[in-house]
Parts: sequence; structure tokens; C-alpha cells
Amino acid sequence: MNTRTGSVKARAGSNVDVVPPAGSNLVGIVIAIPDPIADELRKWRASFGDPLADVVPAHLTLVTTTYYTDWDATVEHVRKVARQQSPFRIHIKGTGSFRPVSPVVYLNVAEGFDDCVRLHEQLQSGPLRRDLPFAFHPHVTIAHDVSDENMDDAEQLLESYEASFEIGTMGLYEHDNNGVWRLREELNFGSQSPEQDGSQPP
Repeated sequence: MNTRTGSVKARAGSNVDVVPPAGSNLVGIVIAIPDPIADELRKWRASFGDPLADVVPAHLTLVTTTYYTDWDATVEHVRKVARQQSPFRIHIKGTGSFRPVSPVVYLNVAEGFDDCVRLHEQLQSGPLRRDLPFAFHPHVTIAHDVSDENMDDAEQLLESYEASFEIGTMGLYEHDNNGVWRLREELNFGSQSPEQDGSQPP
């Protein structure tokens, strides 16, 4: 999922206008990679000629583009999963690729892989249940749909890359009528969702 957020950002645990725009029925859920790692990966992605480097923040997708039919049920479902989830550590190390099936080079999730899979399985159930064409594979994209030469460079130059960070939140995104992914709510793991106040992001 490409989390193109435009200028919309949110603080962890804040609600961002959780009423979806009319006619929009797609959601996605991601773990944001924290800075300074995210900025480093952005620069690497840009160096491989990926035009999404500056519009898609570094992230790990838990639920890719999924239709919903009941917004309130979807939000409550995601909040419930977040309340039951404890923070965990992610260690990304080395590269992999989905080629030739998909033109993607990514960083492997060496630690936290099973946590991500379990979280995905819990989220992709109930109102978000769907059959996926491929098995879920946690990863952090570093090059997408660029030349084969640049794909090779990405896979080779970051082969020894590694970084670790703690994860305690996940973002619920909604696809608006302009084709942009908007952050609707950032959910803290293991805590009650904050009271909705309809406030806009800073």
C-alpha cells in the first residue's frame, strides 16, 4: 500500500476526522518507520529513481488496500486489535525482491516478522476479511517499478543494511476521492483509543 498522505499528519493516539469522505470505501493499515531511519530510507529510495520516495513515507504494510462496508465497525475492529497488541521490536536486515512477479525490492524483517504476521491476521478479519492473492510477507519497500538496473543497485547496495526500532502504534488510512491516502487515526498499542474530538491535525 502506498501511504501517500499529502500534508495530513497526526500525533500518535490522536484522531483525525474519523468520518470518511462520501463515496470512499478503501482502507489500509501500516506501521510507520521512525526517523531518522525513515529519512535515510527515503534518500536511498530517491537515489534509485523511485518517484514515490518523496510522497510515500517509509512504512511496513499490515493491511493492504481493502474494501469496507461499515466504517464504524471497521474503526472499532482496528481499535480492538490495537488495544490487545503489545509494543514490539522490529529489526530490518538485508534485501529481498518480489521480482519477477512484482517489480519491488525491499528490506527484510529479520526480527518482528512473526509479530507482524499475527497482527496482520487479526486485522484482516471481521469487517476487513478478504482473500489475498499472495501470502502476507512483512517488508519495507526501497524500490518500486524502476529500471532493472536500479532494482539491481537497490538489492546490492543495501544488502548489508540493518536497523532496529520499537513499534508501539499503527496508522489507519482511508482512500479519499482524490486518490490520496489520508491518515484517519494513529492507534497506540495496548491502550484505549482517545476520545474523539473531531480535531484536525497540527
